[in-house]
Amino acid sequence: MKKCIPLALLSLLFFSCEKDIDFNLKEAVPVLVVDAQIENGSAPTVVLNKSLDYFGAINPQVLYNSFVHNAEVIMSNGVTSHTFKEYSVPVGNGFSVYYYGIDSASLGTAFIGEFNKQYSLTIKSEGKVYTAGTTIPALTKTIDSVWTKPAPPDVDTSRRIFMGRVTDPPGLGNYIRYFTKKNGERFLPGFNSAYNDQVVDGTTYQGQIDPGVDRNLPFPDGDDRFFSRGDTLSFKLSNIDKATYDFWNTWEFNQQSIGNPFSQPGKVLGNISDGALGAFCGYASQVKTIVAR
Repeated sequence: MKKCIPLALLSLLFFSCEKDIDFNLKEAVPVLVVDAQIENGSAPTVVLNKSLDYFGAINPQVLYNSFVHNAEVIMSNGVTSHTFKEYSVPVGNGFSVYYYGIDSASLGTAFIGEFNKQYSLTIKSEGKVYTAGTTIPALTKTIDSVWTKPAPPDVDTSRRIFMGRVTDPPGLGNYIRYFTKKNGERFLPGFNSAYNDQVVDGTTYQGQIDPGVDRNLPFPDGDDRFFSRGDTLSFKLSNIDKATYDFWNTWEFNQQSIGNPFSQPGKVLGNISDGALGAFCGYASQVKTIVAR
């Protein structure tokens, strides 16, 4: 004979099992955060910050104070080593952002990114030495063509979908990151911007190119998910090495999991030594530009 438990009793059993759990969260010691990149045809840049407390307040003054100054930053292309200079860029309201770049007074050792070349980075700051390496791969995965087509019927008739066709070479291990640019704006990475070729290996495929996103702004929805007729659109496809792919793939997964109580915990896989956060990334990039019709 089956036994039935009254719903009220069942609820009582569940509630009686609740227990308050208090976590004694220790204050984290700030560590170095590195955002370094080099792209074919462009000068390398390095931004250095100190990590912020997870539960701490974030405001312009806190971000301004997080920049790391007076570090020794050296990058090598395997032939020449160049010591970077720290620069400041005013952003208004008395604040500036800081980065390390090519020293204009030492152009004899300066270099720009080249295809199929390895680079090393050394950072000396506050008595510690941090190292990292990256590669600008060969330009193997390429854009065949880009075009636009009308958005779905329930969307403003002036809106357009950005489309692209890409060829992946035979053999696994081709990694990419993509960006879009609209009119005179800057290139922005896609919400999911980093991909491997496990599914598309050795094929030519096409699909919708979602707009890049500024993660400091609300995520586009509604008609904002599309472009407008007359927009000048650019699609940048960057071949990257596995370490760069691992960093952005895990970074985006963790960023998208914020606030989701059912998400799995994950670790962002950087490539900087000695416990520093962030990554040194190389990009072999190709750009196609059209006007949306």
